[in-house]
Amino acid sequence: HCYNRRGRAGSSPQPDDYSVKTEVSDLAIVMHQTGSTDVVAHSYGGFVALEAARTLPMGRLVTYDAAVSLSGNLSHRWRPDLEDAVTAGQLNHAWAHLVQGLATAGPLSHLPLGALRMLSILSARTNLGAEMRQLLPTAVKEMRAVLDADAELDDFTALTAPILMLSGGWSPAYFAATGRQLAAAVPSIDFQVVPGQLHEGPIRPGKRLAVRIARFINGSGGQVRRLGRRR
Repeated sequence: HCYNRRGRAGSSPQPDDYSVKTEVSDLAIVMHQTGSTDVVAHSYGGFVALEAARTLPMGRLVTYDAAVSLSGNLSHRWRPDLEDAVTAGQLNHAWAHLVQGLATAGPLSHLPLGALRMLSILSARTNLGAEMRQLLPTAVKEMRAVLDADAELDDFTALTAPILMLSGGWSPAYFAATGRQLAAAVPSIDFQVVPGQLHEGPIRPGKRLAVRIARFINGSGGQVRRLGRRR
């Protein structure tokens, strides 16, 4: 089963008091209604799933580039200009700040704001680009939810469900750093880097990542090899 988070197509809007608890509650309802116990989640969804695992019974969990804030490590990635631009309806400017702040667009993330605004204008002509622009207001509330739920490693040490945290080899390094920290502190968490994958790996064509996830979920192939602090 696959569902969209709040503010996305086919889902309810984000309420005024939106927080990670909103998404955890939605996940709990989906799991109950479908009878599912295993969860696979990407980016902000990975953060939601890890938060949910602290209170919900889960079988197995896989996250990819989970956007977890540990000891304030993501606070410098918040751009107030992003929210201001969204409020003013300047979506090209907002997209540029989002890409620079999160660095999820690979080398493009390091381009000047003016160049990124031009890329936003051009990408808006594509289906994916147009969809990303529509989600910018949603992204603002999600980023605030991540920062508001800033946690410490001790907050996750009680997790018992088998968890595999993945990060793309070409994803921003802070995702892998978080995965390594959590894997070193929580016995039930394993971490792996997936070579050659960007941040958007889960939504790109290809079987390699899907096969790795499926093998962990169904428990085949024995224990997942623990990479610890190695890249």
